[in-house]
Amino acid sequence: MAVKRIEHVGVMVANMEASIRFYEEVIGLKLKGKLLHTNGVVQLAFLGFNEQGETELELIEGYNAELPQEGKVHHIAFAVDDVELELTRIRGLNVEQLDEDITTLPNGSRYFFFNGLDGERIEFFQSTRS
Repeated sequence: MAVKRIEHVGVMVANMEASIRFYEEVIGLKLKGKLLHTNGVVQLAFLGFNEQGETELELIEGYNAELPQEGKVHHIAFAVDDVELELTRIRGLNVEQLDEDITTLPNGSRYFFFNGLDGERIEFFQSTRS
């Protein structure tokens, strides 16, 4: 198995720019990059402390603003070396809500999702960002 570390934690936000300012000013994170998802609707921003190998915070705008207060954390992402190999491996296990295909973002990063035992969303993410 080639799961290396927690890659990022995705948090849904109502206002991307306001949330970026909040995490920069209140927490001290730095914006590392933004992109529009391939679906043309969802905006993503990645923040961190600019440390090598750090777990990043991913802000997600436009996915679902109707979640209850305790449901704003959308997923936990694990960094993998080979997303295709991991999808094949996970297909052989008894997991729920496994994505049928790998999604490729405009920056070339690739991922898929599945559910944990309690319905939590888990993402395996192969990043093109260093």
